[in-house]
Amino acid sequence: MADNEQKALQLMVDAEKKLQSKGFLGGIFGGGNKVDEAIECYQRAGNMFKMSKNWNKAGQAFCEAANLHSRVGSRHDAATMYVDAANCFKKTDVDGAANCLIKAIEIYTDMGRFTMAAKHHQTIAEMYESDENTLPKAIQQYEQAADYFKGEESNSSANKCMLKVAQYAAQMEDYDKAIQIYEQVATSSLESSLLKHCAKEYFFRAALCHLSVDLLNAQHALEKYAQQYPAFQDSRECKLVKKLCEHLEEQDIEGFTETVKDYDSISRLDQWYTTILLRIKKANDESADLR
Repeated sequence: MADNEQKALQLMVDAEKKLQSKGFLGGIFGGGNKVDEAIECYQRAGNMFKMSKNWNKAGQAFCEAANLHSRVGSRHDAATMYVDAANCFKKTDVDGAANCLIKAIEIYTDMGRFTMAAKHHQTIAEMYESDENTLPKAIQQYEQAADYFKGEESNSSANKCMLKVAQYAAQMEDYDKAIQIYEQVATSSLESSLLKHCAKEYFFRAALCHLSVDLLNAQHALEKYAQQYPAFQDSRECKLVKKLCEHLEEQDIEGFTETVKDYDSISRLDQWYTTILLRIKKANDESADLR
């Protein structure tokens, strides 16, 4: 480990020397070769640092190689090196990794490679989504990824990103945004015989977001969804929301809780559903107390 790190540090020094020796005469006599040699030293150093698990130093070495590739106009190689640097920084410095990927994205968009750019925006979003404090950044990155995917007619990938946006928007209590996305993706799913069955889940999520805001809106939404997708009306999801609406109208919080428990015993509700349903219950529990 220590031996690899020493070799890596020496390679960094060698790279610097090669760049410094590229003076006036170097520029005339094979200066380009010196840059190529420096790039090779930085890349080798990056790999040595990786072997010794010094992720920050590895990232820095790959960044130096990327910067040099950019300077000599090797855009594709520069982007590849920025991605390698990001993969190292990802383990210790999320913002550092994101910054490297943004540089790669700038190169890819300039080259017209929007699918690659979209995938890297998606990677940044995935790095940010694990921390509640950085969810707004995750949302922004997923939206940008979806935008590029749509432009390349990758509608399935675009929808996946937008569903993530809806999930986190609801988590952050931006229910209107979540509803708009869930309804939009549900409607587009109905146009495909392969994806039609997915519409049920999206309408269910949208209905719960409506219920988080207003009971009457949720009831109207259920009617609208049943018209758009008649099979939804007979689904357990639709029946659950209708039953919950009835309990809320009657201010029957115990009935609300029991209905959720019964549903959950057959179809397990994940963390997102549980959070939203608890919020609805709590909000109506408090309003019942006020009365």
